[in-house]
Amino acid sequence: MKIAAAGDNCIDWYDEAETGYPGGNAVNVAVYFKRLGGEASYTGAVGPDDHGTILRSALLYKGVDITHLYTLPGQTAVTHVAVKEGDRIFGAYEEGVMGDFDLQATDIDFLCDHDLVVTGCWGHLEHHLAGLKQRGLQTAYDASTDPNSPAAYLAAASTDYFFYSAQSPDGPELRKQMANIKARGPRLVIATLGESGSLVFDGTEYHQYGIVPCEAVDSLGAGDSYIAGFLKGILLDLPIIDCMALGAESASMTLEYKGAW
Repeated sequence: MKIAAAGDNCIDWYDEAETGYPGGNAVNVAVYFKRLGGEASYTGAVGPDDHGTILRSALLYKGVDITHLYTLPGQTAVTHVAVKEGDRIFGAYEEGVMGDFDLQATDIDFLCDHDLVVTGCWGHLEHHLAGLKQRGLQTAYDASTDPNSPAAYLAAASTDYFFYSAQSPDGPELRKQMANIKARGPRLVIATLGESGSLVFDGTEYHQYGIVPCEAVDSLGAGDSYIAGFLKGILLDLPIIDCMALGAESASMTLEYKGAW
């Protein structure tokens, strides 16, 4: 099993503690997939600063393939984070060099040497998903909290597994929203529901799964952990409910410590 994560990276900077941890949606999924026993690469860019050095070194230490991690003039991305009662609260986001990053032909060839590619709304790479699918690659996309953004609309048409963090509980409103997203083209629509678990729509049936109880310290990275676990199940050709269980188990591990990883 080998996934390619492409798009955003950052240093998650905890203002109150004045300390930072490597993170970012795509980076996190790559690291968590490695934690689960798979192989993963990350494609993106950092700046020639201390944060870039920290992120590059951390990914190497975790065993992620960073042969397509570039150093570009400018600043490594930074996300300002606060934690309140175990829940992370995002502040300002300084996009840095990732603001102008895009895939080149050699990067696309590299991605196609994987079983699946995953990206998200902060990576700004949704315009590449159609071409990647045409080359036979499975695709996954994380829309974060906005599945109706222009980027998410574009991504959905070329995404096999469309993830987002739902802002409403399970019920008729959420299920209608998921059905509308499914009509745009994804094979599966996966909504994470925080303490209420997750919900998956396959076009016919809604699948529900709860959480794995744990002592929550920091929710940063929990959603990305879920994605990694779910995608591992997909690549193992497991039933949907078992993919959801792997996602929940992976998320519970991340909830028990501070920082994404």
